[in-house]
Amino acid sequence: MPPNNLEHIAREIRAKVIEMTHDAKTPHLGSSLSCVDILVAAYWSVLRIDPKKPTHTDRDRLILSKGHAAPALYAALAYRGFCSIDELATFGKNGSKLSEHPSLGCIPGVEASTGSLGHGLPLAVGMALAGKINKKDYRVFAVLSDGECNEGSVWEAALFAPMHHLELLAVIIDFNRWQATARSCETMALEPFMDKWKAFGWSVYSVNGHEIQELSLRMKSVPDSSGKPIAIIANTIKGKGVSFMEDDNNWHYRIPTADEVALAKKELGLL
Repeated sequence: MPPNNLEHIAREIRAKVIEMTHDAKTPHLGSSLSCVDILVAAYWSVLRIDPKKPTHTDRDRLILSKGHAAPALYAALAYRGFCSIDELATFGKNGSKLSEHPSLGCIPGVEASTGSLGHGLPLAVGMALAGKINKKDYRVFAVLSDGECNEGSVWEAALFAPMHHLELLAVIIDFNRWQATARSCETMALEPFMDKWKAFGWSVYSVNGHEIQELSLRMKSVPDSSGKPIAIIANTIKGKGVSFMEDDNNWHYRIPTADEVALAKKELGLL
């Protein structure tokens, strides 16, 4: 699919996420918007998947470890054809399958229950190890937040993966430089971030996390012939796509008003 079409899909998903969080009154809005382009690149250009066969043994897997960005995952899966777009209107409502954090099997395409930060990469490591043992060539991608890398379980998994030469495993870090209450690099000593992953035995790349073509090319290169797992640092902007939300941490958990939803959709060219 041409890049401009993917960019349009990303705008549609951003608009839908903003609408969902307004209706449900359960937003992790800034964090959802920052990873939309990563998900679009993955689901439209990279992952070997079939929405009609969501549990096929040989499918590629993607785990959204930063489970608070569930609205972006649900919207991406719906627009990719794993479920009805109409089902997104139930997000956060009583009795809905679409809770504020994703649960395994809540809709087709959701590979793991996440939201307790630090769990997604260990799960991805287990899937990649299982694939290696069973001589499968599927790839496993885990999308983490930068603040999530405060968790010790991330670094335990990061030690384990190179030891077992899990070259079909990739971590994509949504590096928007914010976490709940402060800048991520001011909360814990993340920097030198790339060097840390390299020291743990990973092949490490830095990309523009909002350039879908650049993201796609880098993810398609997994494995990269090094025999190592891949860490992709995706430099992103929290609240990406809406000028009054971008890099403003007030939108970490703020509910947009109806007027703000309309203004955001207008900026995204969808109103």
